[in-house]
Amino acid sequence: MARRPPPRNPIREQQRKNTAARRVGTNAKCACGESRPGALIAGSKPTICAACQRKKRSQKTMDDHHAAGKSNSKVTILVPVNDHRAVLNPAQQDWPKTTLENPDASPLLAGAGCIRGFVDTALYLMEKLLLWTADMLEALDALLIQKLGPKWWSKTDLDKFAPRR
Repeated sequence: MARRPPPRNPIREQQRKNTAARRVGTNAKCACGESRPGALIAGSKPTICAACQRKKRSQKTMDDHHAAGKSNSKVTILVPVNDHRAVLNPAQQDWPKTTLENPDASPLLAGAGCIRGFVDTALYLMEKLLLWTADMLEALDALLIQKLGPKWWSKTDLDKFAPRR
């Protein structure tokens, strides 16, 4: 289901993934099912993800993510720790270093960080909130066709949503 746009720097992204996988071990997985190397805690035995480790320690499992980069804005959004570590932080690593770090506090680089952060966050939210719904609707349509026939919506209230040809 994870359908993301191609990375801005595919070679660098693959290097990061390989490094993370080496750090936690090949095919490593937490008991909860989390297998993204960025979310797993290196050196943990048994393998555990950041969220499960925090639950075990009675800590919060949500992080404050600086969507525009900490150097560009104090604004944060609350996101699950595993997604913060495995999705949003790695997305920022694709940004130009000068934009992410903004060493001289350039307002233009801060603006660029806000735009990049918004795009990364919007893509993350679209994947988390919308794509699974499309997958579910497609599966449900296939099931209804199997159970009720190819025009299952005919003569129901849903007929008004059918595309007109």
